[in-house]
Amino acid sequence: MTDVSFADLGLSEPLLRALNAANYTHPTPIQARTIPALLQGRDVLGIAQTGTGKTAAFALPVLQQLAQQGGRAQPKSPRALVLAPTRELAVQIGRSFDTYGRGLGLRLGMVIGGLGFGRQIETLNRGVDILVATPGRLLDLMERGNVRLGQVTFLVLDEADRMFDMGFIRDVRRIVASVAKQRQTLLFSATMPADVAKLASEILRDPERVEIAPQGRTVERIDQGVYFVNAAAKRALLSHLLADADLERVIVFTRTKRGANRVAEALDRSGVPSEAIHGNKSQNARQRALDSFSRGRARVLVATDLAARGIDVQGVTHVINYELPADAESYVHRIGRTARAGASGIAISFVDGSERGQLKSIERLTNQRITVLVTPANEDLPQQAAPAQPRQREERPDDRGERRGPPRRHRGQRPQHHEARGERRHGDHQGERPHRHHDEHGDRPHGNRPHGDRLHGNRFHGDRPRSFEGGQRDFGDYRDRAPEQPRSQERPDGQPRPQWKKRRFGGGGGRGRGRAA
Repeated sequence: MTDVSFADLGLSEPLLRALNAANYTHPTPIQARTIPALLQGRDVLGIAQTGTGKTAAFALPVLQQLAQQGGRAQPKSPRALVLAPTRELAVQIGRSFDTYGRGLGLRLGMVIGGLGFGRQIETLNRGVDILVATPGRLLDLMERGNVRLGQVTFLVLDEADRMFDMGFIRDVRRIVASVAKQRQTLLFSATMPADVAKLASEILRDPERVEIAPQGRTVERIDQGVYFVNAAAKRALLSHLLADADLERVIVFTRTKRGANRVAEALDRSGVPSEAIHGNKSQNARQRALDSFSRGRARVLVATDLAARGIDVQGVTHVINYELPADAESYVHRIGRTARAGASGIAISFVDGSERGQLKSIERLTNQRITVLVTPANEDLPQQAAPAQPRQREERPDDRGERRGPPRRHRGQRPQHHEARGERRHGDHQGERPHRHHDEHGDRPHGNRPHGDRLHGNRFHGDRPRSFEGGQRDFGDYRDRAPEQPRSQERPDGQPRPQWKKRRFGGGGGRGRGRAA
């Protein structure tokens, strides 16, 4: 906070009343430097960490200048455009405009993905002064002819680095090209990679550069710690930490959507109310999860990096990185969900052997060493339920006479001769063992059936096969056959047989497959 007040920055009386109603008395450093520059009509390039009050820094001067200009919003033609990378961040920005702009008589519209087009098109047709949008949905409406950007005089790009990470750079360039040339442009970003710097140089004119802290530097009021733990023990460690009542409102970040669902379900089963939020959920489901978490019905919110920029919930005490992010910049935005608006917070990371390289990258970016915490012993961690073992298959009795009814056949197997005729085998009576004959023919399933009735007579395994008619004609052995005679070069009709060219396909000589001449 600073020693100056909002009144010292030149804000109008309606805005000051709205700020007092929201219990905002002193501006943050980025607000104290950005608001005067915007009120003077200059472009601004703002670099600051998340949670430092960037939204109010551009919302307050935009509202004041639109109210001073007067006029009425035209259908499909907004006067101010704010682009945000995620739906959650767009909703947060819209709420801030609604809070600060009460009593100004300005219309606010929002177009984001995950919701139907109908109501958004109706809102645009009635006319809006301020439009908050995500790039993808805004482009869809522009292609349909439902919105025109020729009258936009204020253009705000919030979290520009995140837009690049999500692949919105082409969409952003198309949108900027559709906006009026005579405009005031504001670009805010937590980091300033080369791509963002290039975009800023293209769309900003002599901007006021406002850099509150070095790039990648985390908020000083966040205590950071790391547990070195195996991946299989992370869930038990999380349950152990949540047993402490001091973890009142916790955000847990995972790397994948499926991982977020699994962690939330496991916490619910252990008695910890939890909600999951990620890109696979609809906008209504994501908003319900955020509302449940912000109102205290859910103690834990499990999220992916997609939602890291749009979660603005007051009173988050802890942020737990269940898995480290792939890039170090996302770590800064993750832990920025706590220690917001001047408060303090705690950030804890679980690191297994495969994530040590990512931890080093984070420490290089933030230029500080993260404190290593002592991992609890295994006996102190809650025991996880063992995975269900597959049911063992019961062993069948060797004596098939205990089976009732006809023998079991595999699919496609033809019935035996006694089944086809409907005959009853020995031992078909319930509980009766099959009757076996012990005579000079041995213990065979055919009883007293003579050898001659069998298909091949009394042939042993080493005999050569006989004819199928049961006669004495011998097929012979391939070792006894005479060498095969060369094939005649003439057909039975006297015509010569076709010869094969000895050449490869595709031209060239040599051996290989060829075509008939």
